[in-house]
Amino acid sequence: MTKQTDKKKHHHGNLREALITAGVELLEEGGIDALTLRKCAQRAGVSHAAPAHHFDGLQGLKLAIAERGFQMFSKYLRDAIDTGPQTPHDRMRSIAVGYVRFGQDHAGLLDVIFGGHGLAAIVNEGGRDEAEAYLILREVCAPFVPEGDNPLVVEAQVWSLIHGFTLLFLAGEFGPPDQPLDGGPFDQIMALLARVGTPP
Repeated sequence: MTKQTDKKKHHHGNLREALITAGVELLEEGGIDALTLRKCAQRAGVSHAAPAHHFDGLQGLKLAIAERGFQMFSKYLRDAIDTGPQTPHDRMRSIAVGYVRFGQDHAGLLDVIFGGHGLAAIVNEGGRDEAEAYLILREVCAPFVPEGDNPLVVEAQVWSLIHGFTLLFLAGEFGPPDQPLDGGPFDQIMALLARVGTPP
């Protein structure tokens, strides 16, 4: 009786969300190789054929998961900025903290949205979810762009430093990836970012 109720609930509009949630969980547990339509359907408690009604194959499901990942990523960045001090340098530090914390909590999603699977480019075609995260970065970088210069230069410098540090940090290159961010290599990267551009 319970199974019938759950399946009926999925058919009334919750199946797509259930499959995306199942896909996120599989990614977090086993990386991109763990993600299949069959496993997502099994995790969501529906038939193996059910995902075909909502996604155009596995790539369609991956795209939906990548979009969800960007939404979560943007929230991490925005929450870190909004709850921290509001000087230009402090906001720069906060976006870096949000970036690393997202990686610590959702390494599988970080791999999907920025990894070598082409999903960031696919999401970028839609423009909305990926762009939100980039606009947050642009907002934080704006005070550091010298007058008359191309903002992309500063944005690329900041993004490259933060993203590169996050990947190395999560890989354990600087010690345990669950260590506190205050002090050590994180502060050294922050010192480099403090030299970017010309804050007021």
